Amino acid sequence: MRLFKRKPKLSVVVVFYNMQREAVRTLYSLTVAFQRNISEQDYEVIVLDSNSSQPIEKTWVEGLQSNFRYHFVESDAPTPCRALNCGIEQARADTVVCLIDGARILSPGILHYMQRAEQAFEKPFTYTIGMHLGLKRQSESVSEGYNQEVEDEILEASGWQENGYDLFTISCLAGSSKEGFLFPIYESNCFAVNKALLEEVGGFDERFVTKGGGLVNLDVFRKLMSHPVTTPVMLIGEATFHQFHGGVSTNVPVADSPWDLYNAEYKEITGESFQFTGYPKQPIFFGQLNVKSRKFFYSERELPLSAP
Repeated sequence: MRLFKRKPKLSVVVVFYNMQREAVRTLYSLTVAFQRNISEQDYEVIVLDSNSSQPIEKTWVEGLQSNFRYHFVESDAPTPCRALNCGIEQARADTVVCLIDGARILSPGILHYMQRAEQAFEKPFTYTIGMHLGLKRQSESVSEGYNQEVEDEILEASGWQENGYDLFTISCLAGSSKEGFLFPIYESNCFAVNKALLEEVGGFDERFVTKGGGLVNLDVFRKLMSHPVTTPVMLIGEATFHQFHGGVSTNVPVADSPWDLYNAEYKEITGESFQFTGYPKQPIFFGQLNVKSRKFFYSERELPLSAP
């Protein structure tokens, strides 16, 4: 029986586009077999297939766990925005967990600590850093022969299904999180926030129509980070791990980065270019470092001063 006996505490919204290979690992990382200290009744997973030409099978997704639901979303634009907004609208919990990129495996404590943050803080905006599988960022390693086959071998040898924190030993910091846990970031590929607050800021702006959504994820992060009522919460010791899938920004050489195109669209929508100028609020650090993740805690740079 698929009906919940009670309202879930978290609604996880995850979007896929032609990611049958990647979905197997990402969705496994969202099951109670992998996530720690959380039960099926505590959360739901809303899987959105965004206009894929090779859709994921609904029966397979919903057979993974009783709290998984699948929806195919048609879209005129090559972006995840409409799918994300559809998932957010369907969410039954007061708190939504958004994963704009379904190629990212979650570390095992994310859902537990996001649930605890909801209990510990007033209007938390809880987020994680991003990692790339492989010992170099995929925008660099792709030119050296890194591909899905190489990644499959690395993952198979790691034993990550038994201990998800082993993913830290075969990964490096993504460019969006290049200085680790203690320094500011400008986007997160896994964040949790009050559903009504996310809807208040407009959700994922569907005017972002460049492939992959352009800077929409940075736009949402900025709005939530700067919102006067949110309490930013950075999860220490947790992360998402990007699988190689031919992404339009993560899996192309640096010289071919679409940043200028993305920034031009951002300026057209908002009236100004995106600026890496920091935020007025410093996050609360929450969670627990572990042996595998602690090497990404330190940086040679001087830590930023606290906000006044």
